[in-house]
Amino acid sequence: MKTYDFNEYINRLNTSSVKWDETARVFGTSDVLPMWVADMDFQAPKEVTQAIITKAEHGIFGYTSISPSVHDAVLSWYQKQHGWKMEQEWLTYISGVVPALSTTIQTLSNPGDKVIVFSPVYYPFYDMITYNDRKLITSPMEYRDGRYHMDLHHFEAQLDGDVKLLLFCNPHNPGGTVWTREELEQLGNICVKHKLMIVSDEIHADLVFKNHKYTPLASISEDISMVTVTCIAPTKTFNIAGLQVSAMVTSNRSIREKLELFMKKQGHFTLNMLGITAMEAAYTHGKPWLDEVLAYIEENMDYAVDYIHKEIPGIFASKPEGTYLLWIDCTKLGLEEDELKRRLLHKGKLALESGSKFGKEGNGYLRMNVACSKATLQEGLQRLKTALE
Repeated sequence: MKTYDFNEYINRLNTSSVKWDETARVFGTSDVLPMWVADMDFQAPKEVTQAIITKAEHGIFGYTSISPSVHDAVLSWYQKQHGWKMEQEWLTYISGVVPALSTTIQTLSNPGDKVIVFSPVYYPFYDMITYNDRKLITSPMEYRDGRYHMDLHHFEAQLDGDVKLLLFCNPHNPGGTVWTREELEQLGNICVKHKLMIVSDEIHADLVFKNHKYTPLASISEDISMVTVTCIAPTKTFNIAGLQVSAMVTSNRSIREKLELFMKKQGHFTLNMLGITAMEAAYTHGKPWLDEVLAYIEENMDYAVDYIHKEIPGIFASKPEGTYLLWIDCTKLGLEEDELKRRLLHKGKLALESGSKFGKEGNGYLRMNVACSKATLQEGLQRLKTALE
């Protein structure tokens, strides 16, 4: 029996939602259906909401430490869900994965150093590299058979000694590829060989569909673990991104001490009280909710892929292996990106992420968020069809 009704439409307008209330600023119009920002239109697990209410009702919002029960919840979740046995001392808490990317870049490299990414990829990767005065190096991937493939021979050839850091996305955003253990082992061994540090964004770890398995990169071997900082968070999994809670994980004590020293210099010493509360409640009680929401999202994904195949000739979408983000190939339409945007916004009244935002390899693609009610998804797909007719 299902506990949650994800078909329920919950109005998010005028709630300070980036997805719903910032469309006019980002797209130049508010008269569009927003399916762009990567958060869900579903309420978080009831246990998370109740834990926050209980904390709020106490009425005192003083400085808050991270208790042993929070550590235990994080460690237990990763061991039970993913077979990764972490140690408490490996955890360094931080407000979000993007701040973690910036922190690791500033800690593990110097201005002018090269930082490499597999492209296309989540666009803050590029921002954090360039904002911090590092030189961006891209290693293009190939999209075939409905997933991305790394060219590891080319990647290794790019490691000229001046590349100090790899920013990696596992599972992959925007493509939804869930890297296999074999792919990760090959990549990790190359990085070990070249003494290249890896910062692995694994925020989508729990959002993996049937017949696919997420493997934490750092869990593969001790050698790979020692060159890896893994960025984790409950925020994508349980739709609590606004509570800003995550962690950097590394078994390398020297690296961990450098990260913690950098954070001290920045004045960081704890997380938001309600973020701490939500993290513990989500990892302790959220598994039944996750099982239900993931099944619902997979149904939505199947529906969207089938609809595009049957109703919108000229574009292609393959079911991703994970995440709730559908990567849509519009390259065969022969449209310039500005024209594609114009049709979406003014003809279809639909706000999607343009693929070029994720790197030049994303030109001609669109990213659609299907973590919404079935009715919203159906409307969005109809608008996509209208835009491209």
